[in-house]
This record gives sequence, C-alpha cells and structure tokens, in this order.
Amino acid sequence: MNKGGLSGLLKQAQKMQEAMQEVQEGLVNIKVEGSAGGGMVNVTANAAQDILEIKIDPEVVDPKDVEMLEDLVLAAVNQALEHAKKRSQEEMSSVTGGMMPNLPGMKLPGM
Repeated sequence: MNKGGLSGLLKQAQKMQEAMQEVQEGLVNIKVEGSAGGGMVNVTANAAQDILEIKIDPEVVDPKDVEMLEDLVLAAVNQALEHAKKRSQEEMSSVTGGMMPNLPGMKLPGM
C-alpha cells in the first residue's frame, strides 16, 4: 500500500472512531424499557446501560411474598438491560457498517 493510501485509511479510521465516540455519548439519551409481571414492574434504562427508573405497582407489593417482588424486579431490570445492549449495538453498527465491534483500541460499552 502506498503512503497516500495508508494516510487515507488512517484518516478514515480516525473519523470512524470520532463518530463512534459521538454515538457512545448519545447513548445516555436513548431510553429503553423492560417490564415483568404483566407491567406490574417497569424499568427504564438508557442505551448506555444505566438504570434510570423503577416503577412498582402497589398491588404487587406483598410483605409475605418479597421473593416474588424481587424476581419481578430482577426480570424487568434484565429485560431493560438487554434492550439497552441491543439498541447500543444497533447504534454502533450504524457507524461501523456492521464491522466487528471489538476493533483494537476501541472499547464499546456492553460488547
């Protein structure tokens, strides 16, 4: 590869890395949700995989069955995080064109 070609390739890689950084920064503004128990427990997260909010319907709160509530919260959180991971991957692939997400020197959240 000639020197000009290598320089162009490096510039393209730098532009892609900058675009990926912009996407990563924007992930905090993309909200996703998870729910369990037929909507009795709802979790909101962002695509950066931060839990933003947990809503629990008072009807599901039973002091005699705390374990069920814990299971519902866990299921809703896991679903929200799975949606966040999927959305993050979609956003990143829009920049990388579906290339391998784990390029050297480019750590992607959740990958």
